[in-house]
Amino acid sequence: MMGLPSALMHGLWLGLLRAVALLVPAWRRTDWLREWRAELWHVRRECAQKCIQSGRARWRVEWEVAAFSLGSIQDARFLRQTRSFRTIRRIPLATTMGSASQCVLFLSGVLVLSGSLALLLPGVRAQMFRIHYRQANRLVMIQDAQYAGDSQATIAGEQFVAWSRRRQDVFEEFAFYQMRHETVREAGETLASRRPPLAVAHASANLLELLGIPVRFSPRANGAIAGLPQVILSDDAWRRKFGSDAHLLGSVVWAGQRQAVVAGVLPPESWRLPGAVDAWLLLPEGELRTAGEGFLVGRVKHLGDVAGWGERWRLSARKADGTDADLLCISLAERARTPWSLFLFSVLMACLALPATTSLPLGEYPQASNRLSWSTRLRRWSFLASKLVLLLPIVYFVSIDLAYLEGVGRRDALSAQTIQLAASFALCLFGLRWVLRDQRQRCPVCLGKLTHPARVGQTSRTFLDWNGTELICVGGHGLLHIPEMPTSWFSTQRWLYLDPSWEVLFLEEELVSAG
Repeated sequence: MMGLPSALMHGLWLGLLRAVALLVPAWRRTDWLREWRAELWHVRRECAQKCIQSGRARWRVEWEVAAFSLGSIQDARFLRQTRSFRTIRRIPLATTMGSASQCVLFLSGVLVLSGSLALLLPGVRAQMFRIHYRQANRLVMIQDAQYAGDSQATIAGEQFVAWSRRRQDVFEEFAFYQMRHETVREAGETLASRRPPLAVAHASANLLELLGIPVRFSPRANGAIAGLPQVILSDDAWRRKFGSDAHLLGSVVWAGQRQAVVAGVLPPESWRLPGAVDAWLLLPEGELRTAGEGFLVGRVKHLGDVAGWGERWRLSARKADGTDADLLCISLAERARTPWSLFLFSVLMACLALPATTSLPLGEYPQASNRLSWSTRLRRWSFLASKLVLLLPIVYFVSIDLAYLEGVGRRDALSAQTIQLAASFALCLFGLRWVLRDQRQRCPVCLGKLTHPARVGQTSRTFLDWNGTELICVGGHGLLHIPEMPTSWFSTQRWLYLDPSWEVLFLEEELVSAG
């Protein structure tokens, strides 16, 4: 039997526990007080036995019991603070982008940033809203077949004149241009103030019309000065060389030794044929120089005649001197590929490569229709779809931002397309891998990141029992078992739902309730 002083001290400590219990959240108070009372009885009993065995003074027992009882204050304050914190943040943020909302907000921010950058960069914006050639699949670049690339002029001017005047079975129209370096200066400028030479394309008058490129004409340029050829400036040359002078449009300039009227400005990034051109001098067929070689563009009469020939096909034609020429025809559809078509191609290739680089199944999830509502299941798959929907435009914008940055965008079209294709393929492939990995590491109920990895089992018992890593949902919804070495009976990760008896181990009541 406990003595009177001991009974009084025991009652004092019980009263302290009851007072401290007021700090504990109401839904945990009864269980908390029951646990601390049981521990208090156990501590007093153990300390009394040690005191009797060692012959220590009785007051040492009460001193140790007091130290233990005062620890309840710290425990109650911790529970209260944790309760307040978890009420505000339903899902603990144990890792980066731990909650589903954080993940979606992060991806949305990256999308807004990359999209805004694409709209702010002139080169990227021009590629996004680039002008399409009219019937590009019917337009071809014609060159001598002995040259592998298309950046070298290989067609003689007299050959263009001869083929234009001859009846053709395959082509219905030709256009021709030659590159020159000439000065373009206003009529009032003196030779002393001569501007630096520009890359001028001496082209047949139908070149831009054949390509279907719209030109921003000056209102007073059309027919204002008869008998003069027209000069079309590139947007870059008009801005950098002439300071975006609107009064220049419709005025007479000297292009080399020839007078011409400035008839308009070509939209940016609309020229995708060989040669970096600053100005186009459109000349009638009779005024074109036939000396030298240039570039020839032809339009096929009927697409069905060459539809099965592909984007590169050979053709034999009779030259002006009576010999046969072996020609290579390259479809302009190859040069006129838009960033969007390259992006779709890279996405297709990434989807084909994905199964070879990562596992596609999300794991084994037992049927739990009695625990999960339809809204919870729908939320899980909607979250996966949201990541995919946000990932694809991010890949598109980031890839074209890299390909057409200021400085990079001034490379030839093939280099920029290669950069975009490589960047979009890599970003899409690794982005899809991240989406699948992130989905596997989330609780199917609360969509929170699984944490607290623990090593389970032994490698030597692989074929007797599972061994690997166990992750837990901090909301108490279940455990994820990831095998270290896939076997025929345990080949992929498995999810284990926890029954309600586990709820007492978790602090947040809202998280352990069924979704």
